[in-house]
Amino acid sequence: MSDGAVGNGAAVNGAVVIGEDGRARCPWGAAQPDYAAYHDQEWGVALRGVPELYERITLESFQSGLSWLTILRKRPAFREAFAGFDPEEVAAFDEDDRQRLLADASIVRNRAKIDAAISNARAVLDLDVPLDDLLWSFAPPRRAESERPAALGDVPAITDESKAMAKELKRRGFVFVGPTTCYALMQATGMVDDHLQHCWRA
Repeated sequence: MSDGAVGNGAAVNGAVVIGEDGRARCPWGAAQPDYAAYHDQEWGVALRGVPELYERITLESFQSGLSWLTILRKRPAFREAFAGFDPEEVAAFDEDDRQRLLADASIVRNRAKIDAAISNARAVLDLDVPLDDLLWSFAPPRRAESERPAALGDVPAITDESKAMAKELKRRGFVFVGPTTCYALMQATGMVDDHLQHCWRA
């Protein structure tokens, strides 16, 4: 998570922010109520399941160049527009579906990203292993608590594991899955835990 948004609470140790509820959070997680809920309930929590991981790949791809808050607020509309992120249904989308999505103001109307979502659904179906097993195979060993990042500046944007994941996904026909997108995916789905020191979720 790298939107850089900081809430109105007081900074502690130059990193976490104390919210109105008295909880210390990563700075981005204290910026908006939507972010706080996502930070507290989802980000960094281990996630499994093929539709669930396909959804996260798709949303991370749509987020590229935009605020995650934009995607988060549009997530219900994305789920409706993309058939609940069922890869089999999305893989069958045709030109009429593309035009429907391009006309849908409730999502991000970007032809390249819409095409990527459909292409990636087809790539999911072509896999010889479940998508979640493939993605989790790149999860690094859990770091020692003493190695937890102290500030946002200590959190990487790319790692060797995210580079390897991106390379393998591209080899298997996925698009819009660079190392930065893959690392954001790893953070969001609990493959890595980048909650800062002193964050209540750490």
